[in-house]
Amino acid sequence: MTFTATTRRFLSIMLTALFLLTTVTSVHAQASMIGTSDVINQEQASVDRDALKSMLSDQAVQEKIASMGVSADQVEQRINSLTADELAYFNAQLDEAPAGAGGILGVIVLFLVIFIITDLLCATNVYKFVNCINR
Repeated sequence: MTFTATTRRFLSIMLTALFLLTTVTSVHAQASMIGTSDVINQEQASVDRDALKSMLSDQAVQEKIASMGVSADQVEQRINSLTADELAYFNAQLDEAPAGAGGILGVIVLFLVIFIITDLLCATNVYKFVNCINR
């Protein structure tokens, strides 16, 4: 099978155009170094979030939150929406509280503060007396 000069020229132009098209439109992946402090901060946020969720599993806390008209699912959603700084702050508050001195009460107050903050940030609307700061 022999190709004529025009057929070869046409094929070479088409292949060159195809090559240029695929080269220009290809997506380039970019990798960069991740600092150790970034990884540690992400892991710490995960640990803090898990600690708050484990406090939520306490039966007395669940009963008290339910008596206030808030479901455990709402609390969990709010915990998931907290930033790493907010999580660190709440866990520091819990660590500073004296052991056994109103432990359950402290956890309940903590969740109430979480509710108020998320209401202020317009993430939820549980308390009617808390106005959204973004409106």
